[in-house]
Amino acid sequence: MDALVERGAQVRVVDDLTSGRRSNIEQLLADGRVTFVEADLREPGVTRAAMKGIEIVFHLAADHGGRGYVDLHQAGPASNLFLDGLVFWEAVKAGVEKVVYASSGCVYPNSMQTDTKQVLYLREGDVKPPHDADNMYGWAKLMAELTLQAYHREHGLKAASCRYFTVYGPRGVENHAVIAMIARAFIGQNPFDVWGDGTQIRNWTYVDDIVSGTILAAEKIDDGTAVNLGTMERIRVIDAAKMVLEFSGQKADIRFRPDMPTGPVNRVADNALAKRLMGWEPKTPFRVGLRKTMDWYFATKHKEQVRGVLEQMLTAR
Repeated sequence: MDALVERGAQVRVVDDLTSGRRSNIEQLLADGRVTFVEADLREPGVTRAAMKGIEIVFHLAADHGGRGYVDLHQAGPASNLFLDGLVFWEAVKAGVEKVVYASSGCVYPNSMQTDTKQVLYLREGDVKPPHDADNMYGWAKLMAELTLQAYHREHGLKAASCRYFTVYGPRGVENHAVIAMIARAFIGQNPFDVWGDGTQIRNWTYVDDIVSGTILAAEKIDDGTAVNLGTMERIRVIDAAKMVLEFSGQKADIRFRPDMPTGPVNRVADNALAKRLMGWEPKTPFRVGLRKTMDWYFATKHKEQVRGVLEQMLTAR
């Protein structure tokens, strides 16, 4: 949102604040550059009202949490099927020029992501029948991508889908892996929990890179094409945990938790298509982004508050 305002856009935000924080945009609201509506887009009339006078919709709303939530809760993410369909339909009815959709690496086939010894980079074309998405959350994201492509063909709606790969950064919450690891270090957890056996591979992508890629998609892609927004760094969960402990100066024993959700064990994006279509590539290496995120977290959080919510957040929104 900051990036849109910097470009001179007038921005309307609709959020029910079940996971977002009004404080994140308070200064923008005070300056009059952003208007805010606290509401649930799934409620009658909310989405229709939100679309009035809008040229471009950035659809980031979703019932979503981290790995614990995606694995353990299916009914909540199932409501995204209704939410996304409603947003797209009302956008067409309101004459919106373009929808840019926040999709996910969860659309990729689970069956491809089972071997940590394989040097794997997921390419956009790997999403094809027979589909094998990641839980209900992944299926909803996949259906939304396909719906947008159909709306482009049949209604002329300009559209783009951005497949986010494990976003992290300031303003993140403790239900996602990187913030959860930072929170554990912040409260001095010992033993320090790592879900799974630590060999799972991810490509965590810094929020500023996600923002720049999403805006480029709005500028460069019209036909509903989906592009990966992710680094191509292959980072094991155990190595990320050790980096967090290193930066925090904490010494702790690591306790592996194979009883907890881990998701696909080898999920890394190939970002060649985003480079070719949009000229995008991530600029923030994980080590640099992690340091920035930890600096923000340690400067803004209170230990007793984090202790009180961390365990619940790991499997909630």
